Amino acid sequence: MSCRIDVQLLETPLDPSEALAFVQGAGAGGMVQFVGAVRNQTKGRRVLRLEFEAYEPMALSEMRKIAEEAARRWPLLAIAIHHRVGVLDIGQLPVVIAVSSPHRKEAFEACQFAIDTLKQTVPIWKKEIFEDGEVWVAATP
Repeated sequence: MSCRIDVQLLETPLDPSEALAFVQGAGAGGMVQFVGAVRNQTKGRRVLRLEFEAYEPMALSEMRKIAEEAARRWPLLAIAIHHRVGVLDIGQLPVVIAVSSPHRKEAFEACQFAIDTLKQTVPIWKKEIFEDGEVWVAATP
């Protein structure tokens, strides 16, 4: 079974419906989507906005590797991994991942693997802008 893959690093707002549409298909019994949003606080500090930067060629390559590894581990039909770069306000979406498989269990597992691995391996950095300062952190939970 071949898996369709869509990886994107964008400066424009993410649309979860685009990722979900990419993974839909007649054989998809399970479709799972993770949508990450910019929240208004971190560790009790009020967040004003986030800024994401990436080493684009390597980020796209690593995102593709994650998708390919997920497709090797689970019987996926399609996977989409989209990430934003630039300045994001509260409520905006920095990451969207969608996965489809014949069964829900594999779709859930593959989606969890994709977001967890992305946070660990993809060269995307985040700056948190607070009311009283700012800090660069790896784009990890």
